[in-house]
Amino acid sequence: MDEKKYATVRERVCAREESFLSPYAVRSAETKGRARKEKPCDFRTEFQRDRDRIIYSNSFKRLKNKTQVFFAPEGDHYITRMTHTVDVSQIARSIARTLGLNEDLAEAIALGHDLGHTPFGHVGEKVLAKLSSDGFMHNEQSLRVVDYIEKAGRGLNLTFEVRDGILEHKSSGKPATLEGEAVSLADRIAYINHDIEDALRAGILKMDDLPKRAVKILGDATKTRINTAIADIYENSYGKEHVRMSDEVMGATNELRSFMFKNVYALTNIAIQERAERMLTQTFEYFMKHVDKLPKPYLNLLERDGKERVVCDYISGMTDRYAISVFENIFIPSTFSIGGIVS
Repeated sequence: MDEKKYATVRERVCAREESFLSPYAVRSAETKGRARKEKPCDFRTEFQRDRDRIIYSNSFKRLKNKTQVFFAPEGDHYITRMTHTVDVSQIARSIARTLGLNEDLAEAIALGHDLGHTPFGHVGEKVLAKLSSDGFMHNEQSLRVVDYIEKAGRGLNLTFEVRDGILEHKSSGKPATLEGEAVSLADRIAYINHDIEDALRAGILKMDDLPKRAVKILGDATKTRINTAIADIYENSYGKEHVRMSDEVMGATNELRSFMFKNVYALTNIAIQERAERMLTQTFEYFMKHVDKLPKPYLNLLERDGKERVVCDYISGMTDRYAISVFENIFIPSTFSIGGIVS
């Protein structure tokens, strides 16, 4: 390749992609583009720009104080929504690299996939789904964050491929790109394995509790299970127009997932889950009655999207601690404490 004929760093990167990307990968130069056209960057591809926009967004910064499974844990090494996102990004990039896919695209999707997640993990998601007449799903909210909520309502103006991957990352989704498929699998691999680590650390599980068949297939350590999954994806996907696991490894992964839902997710500190549910419910009802109390950026969305959706926007964007602070400021006299939620 004669690099001298390419005027910019971006053009050189795009040219190099032709030499190593799979025929089924998305080339950076072939993106379907953005809703609002922009002048290309001389140094970064469009997917690299998307990754940077997500990393510097307010929603991404807040992930560090959002629950993954355990509410305000006392230990320093429990997974938060931020560390989960980084885990997904790392695994997705590893899958993309082994299959010759576009790592920048996979990374951007992974970093943005949970931007719309609520405070208090899936408890918060269930509460908003129940309270909103239109329902609430964190993948749809993540897309809404990057399209409308960030940048005071202007959104991040991301490429089609990144937006699609964010929306379709759930196991029931159908991503339009193989990079999106890689992120969907990476998400499942990450949360199952690192939630197991947290449950072991918290004393909720012992290694002997894990399903024997799944452990035999995947391995008895986090590192081994992740390596097994990535190697299996490579063996079943390299040079093919899909990203998937073998039936055996997918079956073992789903067995672990079902085990975790039954033995960890549904049982983790039920008393605190109930408090979180009551708190978010009352906060939602308050702002539905006092919509004028919403911050100005959310008020600007009211005319287009309606009160219920915008209240969901505001609450879902809260960190755990901020949600508690808002609740206390509204409902709890300064001489009281709700206790039990904040460490």
